[in-house]
Amino acid sequence: MGNAKIIPADPGGIFLPYQGRWIKDDSRLKLMEKGRQIGLSWSTAYAAVERTAAQGQRHDQWVSSRDDVQARLFVEDCKMWGGVMDRAARDLGEVAIDEGSKATAYALQFANGKRIHSMSSNADAQAGKRGGRILDEFALHPDPRKLWAIAYPGITWGGNMELISTHRGSQNFFNTLVREIKEKGNPKGISLHTVTLEDALDDGFLYKLQQSLSADDERQAMDEAEYFEFVRAGCADEESFLQEYMCKPADDETAFLEYDLIASAEYSATADWQTIEGGRLFCGVDIGRKKDLTVLWVLELLGDVLYTRHIERMQNMRKSDQEAVLWPWFKKAERVCIDSTGLGIGWSDDAQDAFGAHRVEAVTFTPAVKEQLAYPIRSAMEDRRLRMPYDPVVRADLRQVTKQVTAAGNIRFTAERTPDGHADHFWGLGLAIHAAGGKAMEYGYHPASAADRPDRWGERRGVDYWAGGGGRMADTPDNAFEDIEHFGKGAY
Repeated sequence: MGNAKIIPADPGGIFLPYQGRWIKDDSRLKLMEKGRQIGLSWSTAYAAVERTAAQGQRHDQWVSSRDDVQARLFVEDCKMWGGVMDRAARDLGEVAIDEGSKATAYALQFANGKRIHSMSSNADAQAGKRGGRILDEFALHPDPRKLWAIAYPGITWGGNMELISTHRGSQNFFNTLVREIKEKGNPKGISLHTVTLEDALDDGFLYKLQQSLSADDERQAMDEAEYFEFVRAGCADEESFLQEYMCKPADDETAFLEYDLIASAEYSATADWQTIEGGRLFCGVDIGRKKDLTVLWVLELLGDVLYTRHIERMQNMRKSDQEAVLWPWFKKAERVCIDSTGLGIGWSDDAQDAFGAHRVEAVTFTPAVKEQLAYPIRSAMEDRRLRMPYDPVVRADLRQVTKQVTAAGNIRFTAERTPDGHADHFWGLGLAIHAAGGKAMEYGYHPASAADRPDRWGERRGVDYWAGGGGRMADTPDNAFEDIEHFGKGAY
């Protein structure tokens, strides 16, 4: 079954060569930079069981995963391997690992009394624990440098420490460690393993994969070269493919937002992030029609944190069809900022007619305006005042934007146009954050028309506004405020 051309030397063997090399390496410090989904966490679980269950073992194993789901999955893999190796393990479930602390771990105990503790990414939970360390998806942890700093002393009295991860940007501490090994003489004495998708395919990965797929899976008909291009085509962009599968970290020197910064703003995998909790809603809309996307980004303000509640992507849709999606959200929102550049003029004009210029701000993109939109995105992430879902397309889009300084010293924010858009998510988010800020965008001076004066409307345009009366109001503040408590004539 399958069309793979590279057959492993031992077709019936459990592990491929790169997995076997990793399992057999008993170095005190070892690091695996790898492509996604090539079976390294699975084979690491095997090694952890073999090591922990051995007679005479003196140390527990402490496993740190990027989230609670992965922590539980690692324990399930360990239980499976315990059964395969006839090393009975008692599942202790979720147990407290510090008295008086809320820190917990999923634990397996073997006949020799030693345990595997699998916990999520709280670096502080590593403190005071003796024994081996497995830091899975190391680069994806909120603070890899801190995790290393606290976990490393735990092997002082024995045990080894192993890091397994894909890359997450050139500035991530994981890449710092890799570069130390490759470029600076390996001062920490780490045993480095590198397995790209190409390396895995050369070791027989596709053959193994096809043995586990259903007979009607489209990948059964692929050889290694075709599968490589299949995976590549499915990635959000080339940068994502190189980082996720080819062990080449994305360049944080050119991107305006580093991978670590974006990741720090993302919800956990189990978060119910679309539930609105009664806060104030704000919308940002970047308009597109054919080549670019229209992106609606909805934020809910709770305290001083902006929580993403909805992201809508639209492409090749008529204006009326897009409005059918957008306007129900506009009705719920306290304020909306909408791109009025180019064809966006019609969208913003109609939205202001329907909901009022006091509620819908039309934003024309200029270099100065883009700067006003871009920096608050970065600040909100740095200050932990923004939450958003993990989405590969959104990540890639946010990464597209680069900051460039012209010869004249002016700042420009640019993005490459791809089949997935033109940084449309970035600008939709920037507009939503601006809407939540409540300040009008600064442009050059232009006289206000009567249509821009909500104090002259009443209930015209279908907006229930404080002025009342339904028609144009007189020009004086006295008449505008005469029916409002504490505002008598002349009070202004």
